[in-house]
Amino acid sequence: MLELTNAEWVALSLSLKVALTGVVVSLPFGFVVAWVLARKSFPGKIILDGLVHLPLVVPPVATGYLLLVLLGVNGPAGAWLNDQFGLRLVFTWQGAAIVAAIMGFPLLVRALRLSIEAIDTSLIQAARTLGASPSRVFVTVILPLVSPGLIAGSLLAFSRALGEFGATIAFVGNIPGETQTLPLALYSALQSPGGEEMGYRLVALSIVLAVVTLAASELLGRAVRRRLTGDAL
Repeated sequence: MLELTNAEWVALSLSLKVALTGVVVSLPFGFVVAWVLARKSFPGKIILDGLVHLPLVVPPVATGYLLLVLLGVNGPAGAWLNDQFGLRLVFTWQGAAIVAAIMGFPLLVRALRLSIEAIDTSLIQAARTLGASPSRVFVTVILPLVSPGLIAGSLLAFSRALGEFGATIAFVGNIPGETQTLPLALYSALQSPGGEEMGYRLVALSIVLAVVTLAASELLGRAVRRRLTGDAL
């Protein structure tokens, strides 16, 4: 069993908090964007699709720098947030959560979009014909059918957030106890003399977290699919 130091426990708890917050923040936006891409046709759809997937192809450091320009204390959005609400994102864990949300967003949208595209629209039409309100159709028909993609996308985005490095260090820095997540703690360990032992522990911990998250995604997805199949029968 891994015996972690206090600093390593702090980095672990911060990573989990940042990744979970990032997924929660991005989930409603991801669902809306996935629905639009899956069900709507409009001019510029391909541009929106490209923008959604941009964090996957742009170097993470470039994404972090762009966030620093926009959301830094002197940036247009960052200055407004600071003046109006006293909210400063740069060099804070909240800023790291924003980075996590952005970097995991394409994976979340992709999984949700595939599930939405697989929905049999006749089921939605039948529910509406029977007098179900749009909100009831969403809760009783749409949400159960897209739940496998919702679970898979959320856990993939969570995993991506746990491993995020470049954009995080560019936007919020590497501050122990505030923005130093597991990848940043590993980077600091490898840069310090005699930090190899700590590096080994953090690598092992990162692998364990990744395996657990991916396994949970698969098991939950199977459970939901079995339940949907059973309900259909």
